[in-house]
Amino acid sequence: MSSERARLTALYGGLLVLAGALLVGLVYLLVSEGLYASVLTAVAPAVPDGATAPAVRSGVASTPEPPSSDWAQTGVMEPGQAAVAKRVTTAAGGAALNQLLMVSGVSLAVYSVLSVALAWWMAGRVLRPVGVITARARRLSGSNLHERLALKAPPGELKELADTFDGMLDRIEELVAARQRFAANAAHELRTPLAVQRAAAEIGLADDPPPEKVAWIRDKLIDTAADSEQLIEGLLLLAVSDEGLRRRERVGLDATAATVTEALEAEAKARSITVEAEARPVSVEGDPVLLGQLVHNLVANALRHNHPGGTVRVRVGPGGLEVANTGPVVDPATVPLLFEPFRRAQARRHAPGEGAGLGLSIVASIARAHGGEASATANPGGGLTVRVVLPTCP
Repeated sequence: MSSERARLTALYGGLLVLAGALLVGLVYLLVSEGLYASVLTAVAPAVPDGATAPAVRSGVASTPEPPSSDWAQTGVMEPGQAAVAKRVTTAAGGAALNQLLMVSGVSLAVYSVLSVALAWWMAGRVLRPVGVITARARRLSGSNLHERLALKAPPGELKELADTFDGMLDRIEELVAARQRFAANAAHELRTPLAVQRAAAEIGLADDPPPEKVAWIRDKLIDTAADSEQLIEGLLLLAVSDEGLRRRERVGLDATAATVTEALEAEAKARSITVEAEARPVSVEGDPVLLGQLVHNLVANALRHNHPGGTVRVRVGPGGLEVANTGPVVDPATVPLLFEPFRRAQARRHAPGEGAGLGLSIVASIARAHGGEASATANPGGGLTVRVVLPTCP
C-alpha cells in the first residue's frame, strides 16, 4: 500500500504544484500587461514642466512643480516630460515585477511543500479502507469464513468493494459448507452398504448355514451391491455434469420426455400411479444422454415420492420442462435444500428402490451445464412441482 500511497501523493502533489505554477504565471502575465500603463498614468501628472531626461539621469535634486492647469486640462506632455515619465515608469514597473516574481516564487515553494504534505495525508485517508480490507482478508481461512469485513465507511467505490467482498464470502461459505455436507453424506452412504455386506458375510461364515440362509445372504449382498452401484453411478454422473458439456447437438425435449415416460410406465402401473403427459415440440442444444437422465430423474422421483392412486404430470413447452406429482406434504422451507446431494424431504428408510438422494442435485447440475436453471415449489395438497428452464433452439 506504501507504493500506492507514494503514487497518489506524487499525482495529487504534482497536480497541486502544477496548478500553483499556472496560477503564478497567470498572475504575472496579467499584472505585467497592465502594470506599465498604470504606472505611467500615475507618474505622468507628477512630472514637472520643462523636466528633461538628463536632469533626471544626473540625479539633480529639485522640487517638482505641480503640473500646469493647461497640461491637466489637455493631458498633453512636453517631449522632456514624456521621456522622464517613460524612464520612471520602466524602472518602477521592472522593480514591481521583480518583487512580484520573487514573492510568487517563495510562495510557490511553500505551497509546494504544503501540497505534498497534504497529498500524502489525503492518500493515506483514501487508502485506509484498502488497508483494512487487506488485513482482514489475510486473516480469513477455512476455519473463520463466517467473519466479514463489515467496512464502516461512507457510500462509495471502496464501500461497494467491501460489500461485494462480503457477498463473495457468503457464497464461498455456502459452497464450502455444501461440500463438507456432501463429503460427510457420501461417506455415510458408502459406509452403510459396506457395513451391511460385512454383517451378512460374518453371519454367513459364522457356522455352517442352511441353504435358505445362504439364499437370504446372497440376495442381501446382491441388493446391497446394486445400491452401491447406483450410488457410485449417481456420483459419477454428478461429477460429469458439473464439468460441463463435452458435446452438443439438437435434442427434441418433447421426444425425450415421451421416451422416458414410456420407459417408466411399468413402474407407474406397479405403484398404481397415473402419468399425464402434455408435450409441445421444443428443441434444445445439449447432450442427449444427460438430458435423458434429467427427465428420468424427475419422473422417477415423482413416482417414488408419491402414494398409490396419485398422479404425475409431465409438461414440455417453450418454457422448458415441468414435472408435478401428488404425495406427502413438503415443507416449503426445505424445498431449496432438496437440490443438494443426499438431501431428502423425509428421513431415509433404506427401503428397496428408495434411491441415494442424488436425483434433484443431478437435475440441477445438468440444467446448469446446459445454461438453464432448475427450481421447485411445494404443492399445497402435497407433492412437489419441479421446473427446468433451458435455452431453446429457434
